[in-house]
Amino acid sequence: MPASAASPTRARRVLAAARSAWPLTLRGTGAVGLGAAALVSAQSFGVPELVYVGVLLLVIVLFGWVSLWFVHRYGDVSRSFSPDVAAVGHESTVTVHATARSGLSGAVARWSDELPPGVEGDAAGLVVGAAALERMRLTYRLRATRRGVREIGPFVVIVTDPFGLTRRRHRIGGTEAVTVTPAVIALPPLSEYPGEAGGSLHTATHQLGEGTDNLIPRSYAPGDSMRRINWRASAHHDELMVRQEEQESTPEATVVLDRSEQRWAPAAAAEPGADPAFEAAVTAAVSAVARLAREGYDVSVIDTDGTPLGAPVPAGDSLAVEQLSLDLATVIAGGEDHLAAVPKLFAGTVAGPVVVVTSRVGTVDASALAPLVAHSALPILLAADSTDAALERAGSAGWRVAVLLPHGDLADAWRTASERGTTRAAV
Repeated sequence: MPASAASPTRARRVLAAARSAWPLTLRGTGAVGLGAAALVSAQSFGVPELVYVGVLLLVIVLFGWVSLWFVHRYGDVSRSFSPDVAAVGHESTVTVHATARSGLSGAVARWSDELPPGVEGDAAGLVVGAAALERMRLTYRLRATRRGVREIGPFVVIVTDPFGLTRRRHRIGGTEAVTVTPAVIALPPLSEYPGEAGGSLHTATHQLGEGTDNLIPRSYAPGDSMRRINWRASAHHDELMVRQEEQESTPEATVVLDRSEQRWAPAAAAEPGADPAFEAAVTAAVSAVARLAREGYDVSVIDTDGTPLGAPVPAGDSLAVEQLSLDLATVIAGGEDHLAAVPKLFAGTVAGPVVVVTSRVGTVDASALAPLVAHSALPILLAADSTDAALERAGSAGWRVAVLLPHGDLADAWRTASERGTTRAAV
């Protein structure tokens, strides 16, 4: 939020808090003023009856104020969230349970739940006759706008006496944390790799036997049979290489989220949800995982140095996607720049789809990533900011490229990139 917009909002909150802390309502302030004026007028004009009027008004105000301190009692406050975990851009229902005991009825209470930055909602209301309640059950809806762990509360009740002259502000209970996960955008299916018709629904057969000259054998390991040595490949690599056996397996995909602190704004390393560009990258990563898992791939999410950022997502497992979103709820930028070393993570293998989500990509980075294209069935590069020259260099190397910008259309960027296009579609 811009500073110009945040300052008036903060000022209004401070003014509202100061107004609510004042023990007299507008009616009570008027009653005290009239009472004082009656007492002064009684002496000035010699009218004894005004003394009784002034004293009566002041006594009523005093009685209302005392009733708020010695009659009302408030206990614990608990909250429940539905769903338990909020997602950016989605709403959740909050139910507040508060204990209230009093011997008076007819009082009016205004309640509010303090919301932190990154969470919006109608967390305020009015309860008539709240002083006589044993248990208050209040509900409101909140909408998460920033990823991370947000503290809701404390719960505030402003009680007015039955005459409406005085009020008291109660801060009840503490705060409760709600985890805000990144938004998962529904991405279009892969046109060249149809999801429900492929993936784990039809296991992939890797025939790496004799006579397949275009496949990459692996290095010799102790225990391998000497009859499996590929002498042509051994002479080429200057080390013993063996043919892989024919095998059936579930196809795998990898999403690489570049967290390098050097590539993102300082806010990305400060707290979750602070940098819109990094938030676009996290959303793109988890959305790509959800799409690939639905396509039938076992998906792994790693940093550029190979460190897992969450548990692998089995093919078609929507609950695992939710768990990954929870794992990425608190991820921030950090660590060294290892983008150029990403191809080494896939050296000597034939990988399935590989989605690299990063920030600024230059021509040097595009050249460094070029060798990975030969090891991936579907190399997709999603960059938050890049030059046209870098995009062209990556595209000519075989990458399917799209540029991610905050507050745009991720689905359109994914569609264009997966169809071999190069675009500046936003997210």
